[in-house]
Amino acid sequence: MSDSETMRPATAAEAPGGPPALPRAALEIASGYAFTGPALELGALLWDGTCLPDAQIRIPLTMLNRHGLVAGATGTGKTKTLQLVAEQLSAHGVPVFLADVKGDLSGVSAPGQPNDKVRGRAAEVHQEWTPAGFPAQFYALGGLGHGIPVRATVTSFGPVLLAKVLGLNQTQEQSLGLIFHYADTKGLELVDLKDLRAVVAFLTSDEGKAELKDIGGLSTATAGVILRSLTAFEAQGMAGFFGEPEFDTGEFLRTAEDGRGTVSVLELPAVQDRPQLFSTFLMWLLADLFHDLPEVGDADRPKLVFFFDEAHLLFSDASKAFLESITQTVRLIRSKGVGVFFVTQTPKDVPSDVLAQLGNRVQHALRAFTPDDQKALKATVKTFPNSAYDLEELLTGLGTGEAVVTVLSEKGAPTPVAATRLRAPESLMGPVDAGALDGAVRASPLYGRYAQAVDRESAYERLEAAKETGAKGPEEMKEQTRPKAAAKAGQEPSVVEQVVGSGMFKSLARSVGTQIGREITRSLFGTARRRR
Repeated sequence: MSDSETMRPATAAEAPGGPPALPRAALEIASGYAFTGPALELGALLWDGTCLPDAQIRIPLTMLNRHGLVAGATGTGKTKTLQLVAEQLSAHGVPVFLADVKGDLSGVSAPGQPNDKVRGRAAEVHQEWTPAGFPAQFYALGGLGHGIPVRATVTSFGPVLLAKVLGLNQTQEQSLGLIFHYADTKGLELVDLKDLRAVVAFLTSDEGKAELKDIGGLSTATAGVILRSLTAFEAQGMAGFFGEPEFDTGEFLRTAEDGRGTVSVLELPAVQDRPQLFSTFLMWLLADLFHDLPEVGDADRPKLVFFFDEAHLLFSDASKAFLESITQTVRLIRSKGVGVFFVTQTPKDVPSDVLAQLGNRVQHALRAFTPDDQKALKATVKTFPNSAYDLEELLTGLGTGEAVVTVLSEKGAPTPVAATRLRAPESLMGPVDAGALDGAVRASPLYGRYAQAVDRESAYERLEAAKETGAKGPEEMKEQTRPKAAAKAGQEPSVVEQVVGSGMFKSLARSVGTQIGREITRSLFGTARRRR
């Protein structure tokens, strides 16, 4: 401890017939967590090696949209902390999104199994533990896994995030942005990767080279890099993430019939060898929510709490512009009622501008076996408010299921740093049986909406049609098809018919909606704004 006099428990007077009072310093910490409104129960205070169950450590429900960090070395209990918080949010009627990187969070849907370890932990922290499952929906990126497929169109995903997935440099990213700009303005909808390839090929062909001449053009070398990156991406089986039906991220805001929030579990083990892909795809989900949700300001509870596991992968090798976009999204999405928790090993994994916005902190044990570990430990200690604990010593000595906690109080001020023995989740701590999981997915009302991939007419088909008619690109094809469309209708073609030609754009996706023929509005990450 940093101050032996402070850390020595004060002499505790005993109330007649009652337990000893808390040590003075522990009482000061506990008073910082005595909130008046609804709160999530994390566990009991640890002080001088003793668990004090009368001092409960909590997070105010109103502060869950102020974002947070769950950190700690592998095997220290981060996943169980996610599960514990997700359960209580659901019980309070708040929907939750969980990125299931290791494939062991599906158990949130099933009641936990009592055993001596669980009963012992519950007794230590004065938890009334009851086995309980929570309403859950299961998803998988592009259908790689057991869940309902989550897909995005290339148009809505946008050039900024796609450039990160493909590993493009800044110059190549700018060229990709020009390609998207052209496709947006010409009504060439990019649904899947073959659409993007077709547009790139057209813009480097003899017929298409002049299209971008006035705004810098597209070099053959850069186009080649983009096409090779797309080919390599598809060869790894990743093409299935892009297509239709496109997932509506509003599905994550669902509540069950009994009023509990739905826990949306996105299964990610099948893409562990593509960490940039799933981290970037999660950023797309967040960006899509950001520009679709209305402003709500400070509410009595969040609309959604989003847990971003393996968060360091998002920031790895990210450009300055990309990091600035993440920072701005995290800063602004709070006013939309969405809380974001980053889950990683140390606070150093998160850029300081983002870390500064994470008001709720649950820090599990850290290791200090190497010089780099020791630097990370010292850096972590500096991110906490002043504390009566010797945090360097404490953070290396915490057991599994224990953490150092500081959150924002109901007034928005940081609470005292509290070593905490965490409660046990009430749902199953492990995956459910694969057969039961498949059954739950197929029984979902969302399965029929998203399970079957659809390949409709889009940029690829339109450019192929242009080749067949001898048209030099989409504009000339519109000129050729306008008379046919007008003759078929027996009247002058409407504005819409003039844009889409002879029915080439029927079954328009919501990713373009009424914006065909003019540039699509794009958000901070270049993702396309869609009309629900």
